[in-house]
Amino acid sequence: MSRPPFAGAVVCITGASSGIGAELARQCAVQGARLALAARDTARLEAVAAECRALGAEALVVRTDVAVEADCRAMLDAVIARYGRLDMLVNNAGVGASGPFRDITDLGLFDRVMRVNFLGSVYCTSYAMPHLVASRGRLVAVSSLTGLAGVPKRTAYGATKHAMAGFFDSLRIELDGTGVSVTVAYPGFVFSEINAHALGPDGQPWGERGYKRRPGETMATDKCARLILGAAAARDRDVVMTWRGKVGRVLKLVAPSLVDRLAKRAIDGKQ
Repeated sequence: MSRPPFAGAVVCITGASSGIGAELARQCAVQGARLALAARDTARLEAVAAECRALGAEALVVRTDVAVEADCRAMLDAVIARYGRLDMLVNNAGVGASGPFRDITDLGLFDRVMRVNFLGSVYCTSYAMPHLVASRGRLVAVSSLTGLAGVPKRTAYGATKHAMAGFFDSLRIELDGTGVSVTVAYPGFVFSEINAHALGPDGQPWGERGYKRRPGETMATDKCARLILGAAAARDRDVVMTWRGKVGRVLKLVAPSLVDRLAKRAIDGKQ
């Protein structure tokens, strides 16, 4: 039997207290990875870490707010102090934002979402970089289909995901020849707590009322995590997780107005 790709690897995951991040941690734990789990909620991180330890993995908990640069530096310092190396960083921490731009009354919403989704990834990546170069490791960014095409009622969120795509695509070119791979994941709608905690036009949590999905329209977190880890293991440049996303990526080149109409139809009636 072949050795699992992340057996013994030191893997740091942000936003690991719930949703995709927690599932990534569990799936890495099954492979025998040595984990560093980061998020703001220490109690929930400890619960995920306990699950990972029960699966036979080492797990370090680091309370981190990725919107704070000093927290990101301290997180990477803690990882290196514990394990002495870093083999993969997964930039997964994120916050959602929903509502038509014309209804937004708190423009600070853009700053808050950008700091978590985009700058948080920049900060963590910057402090991880020398260690990833040393290990010829893997860099992973969990983006969204909104990072590939415009989506109505997602102006703030979509802007951060487009920013992530531009940053990591540019960084991939810079890292050519270093042995460090850059994989960007573009999930569709994955039902997790980010949905309930998404910010509305007034800057307050939007809640469950903002997300109405019919059966079959969401991807399970375990499938999403498997696709992300599979792409990271193969050192793929990206992974688009839905057939709509794959078709839309091509259509955007030849029929962009059609993609706009499809995006509007997909959102209308759901939020």
